[in-house]
Amino acid sequence: MDIGIVEIEGSYDLFTVNFHRSAIETLVTCEPSKVVSWINDIERIHRGRLHRLIVGLDVEWRPSYSRDQNPVATLQLAVGDRCLIVQLLYCSAIPDELFGFLANSSYTFVGVGIGADLEKLVEDYNLAVTNGVELRNLAADQANDRSLRNVGLKDMARRYLGVEMVKPRWVTMGRWDQEWLSTAQIQYACVDAFVCFEVGRILDASVHQGNGAYQARITV
Repeated sequence: MDIGIVEIEGSYDLFTVNFHRSAIETLVTCEPSKVVSWINDIERIHRGRLHRLIVGLDVEWRPSYSRDQNPVATLQLAVGDRCLIVQLLYCSAIPDELFGFLANSSYTFVGVGIGADLEKLVEDYNLAVTNGVELRNLAADQANDRSLRNVGLKDMARRYLGVEMVKPRWVTMGRWDQEWLSTAQIQYACVDAFVCFEVGRILDASVHQGNGAYQARITV
């Protein structure tokens, strides 16, 4: 199976997302305690390289057809074969540990179109990322190819991972603000963040903070 999703038996919020040769353990939650546990696990597992930790980041929100934008519904973070999907809309409170994780100056958060995502996180939730790297800019600089500044995540996956991504429009434009996400949405959200992580790892984004980077210099 190249791409698929399986709910872990006995759990309503834990899934295995299969993406080509990778099996990604994915937690979907709005519970602050589970967000904290995920962060603690990541920092324990990667304690030997926290000074250069790379985190794939993406967000989703319900599309708006008016001038006013809907708030961010989900925040996706991926490190290695683990992914966290935080349903920010339904969090009773956003834990301090998440604020601290995003603000940690030793961590590098990577994405495609990450500048707009980081601005929206600050605007909607006052969640600020200290080090955000735009993968397209980094790829363009490393390859000396300005055209890479305009590619999408599917193109990055094909170029750097040698795999195809499927991004159905009906999922992209779906109800990301619903309390219970569909398995198609969970798979979509996980894969986006995971691919960002993998491309960032290949480009060694952690040593390029400030090179092709977007810094969230927004004071709230």
